[in-house]
Amino acid sequence: MKRYSQAAVQWLLPLTLLGCGGHQAEEPWEAYHQQLADALDNGPIASSSPPNIAAFPEQGARLLEIDETRDSLLNVYALRECEITSLVAARNNQLGKVAPPSQQWLYERTLWQRLTLCWTSDVPDELSAENRERLQRLTAIKTAQLPYVSWNAIFDSDEWEGSFARASHPLNIDALPDIKPQLEALRYLQRMVDHQFSLAWHQDSATLEQHLDTLRARPLTAEILRTLMLATQRLNDASDYLNQHSSAEACLPDGNQQRLEALSETAERWLTAVNRLITQQPVTPPEPIRAYRSKWLSLDASDAPWQQFQSARTAHERARSRISDCASN
Repeated sequence: MKRYSQAAVQWLLPLTLLGCGGHQAEEPWEAYHQQLADALDNGPIASSSPPNIAAFPEQGARLLEIDETRDSLLNVYALRECEITSLVAARNNQLGKVAPPSQQWLYERTLWQRLTLCWTSDVPDELSAENRERLQRLTAIKTAQLPYVSWNAIFDSDEWEGSFARASHPLNIDALPDIKPQLEALRYLQRMVDHQFSLAWHQDSATLEQHLDTLRARPLTAEILRTLMLATQRLNDASDYLNQHSSAEACLPDGNQQRLEALSETAERWLTAVNRLITQQPVTPPEPIRAYRSKWLSLDASDAPWQQFQSARTAHERARSRISDCASN
C-alpha cells in the first residue's frame, strides 16, 4: 500500500512569540475584569488558564490508503494517443517523486482528465483489444482513487496541519484579523474538491500554491479555537465573581457585546468553512479526524469550543442582569 503523501512539518513558533501573543490576548480581559472589580469593590477576580487544544491527529491517522498503480513504460507508451506519456514520465522522475501533496493532487487530477477524455473519444477504437482493456482499467482505477487523492493532498499538507498547531496563541478580541484571504483559500480548495470530476473546470497550480501560502502564514484554526477557549474561561471567571458579589447599590460598565459578537461571527465563518472541507468530500474521513472534528471544530457539540463560548456568553449575561447597568442609570 502507498500513501500519496509527504511527511508533514509541524508548525513551530518561538516561545517568545507565545508569551507575547498570550499577553496581548489577555489585555482586554484584564481590563474588563478590573472594571468589574472596581464596580463591585470586592477585590480582584480570580482567573485560571484555559487548557490548550488537543494535538491534530498524526499523519498516519489522518490519511487514506491508496493502492499504488504500477505499469511498464511500454504499456504506458501504448496509450500515447491519450497524451499521458510525458505526464507519467514527469511524475516518475526525481522531482516528481518528491513533489509536495498539492502537486501530486494536480498530477492525479490531470491524469484522470486525460484518461477520461481519451476513453470517451475515438482513440479506443484504434487500440488493440488488450490496450483498450488497459485504458478502461486504468481510467476506472484513477476515477476511484481521485477522491482519496484529493483528501490526502489536503490532509497531508503542512499548511493544513499547521493551521491546527498547538504551538499557537489566542487572538486579541480587540484586534481580530481579517480572515477573508484565508476564507478564500479554503473556498478554492473546496472548489477543487467539488469540481474534481469536472472535465470543464481546470485547476491552476499558481493559484493553488498562492492560497496554500496564505494558509501557511498563520495557524488560524488553532488561534480561533484558543481565542474561544480563553473568552469562555474569562467570561466564566467574571460570571462567578458577579454571582458571588452582586450588589443592589453597584452598577456595571458596558460589557462590550460588540467585540464578543465579532469573535462569534469570525469563529463561525471560519469553522463553517473548515467543517465543510472535511465533511463535503466523497470519502469517509478517518475516525481520528471525525473524533477531532466533533470535539474541537463542531458548531453543534455542547462540549466543543464554539458551543462552550455561546453558553459562557449566555451565563455571563444572566449574571450581569442581576446588577444594574451604569449606562441605564
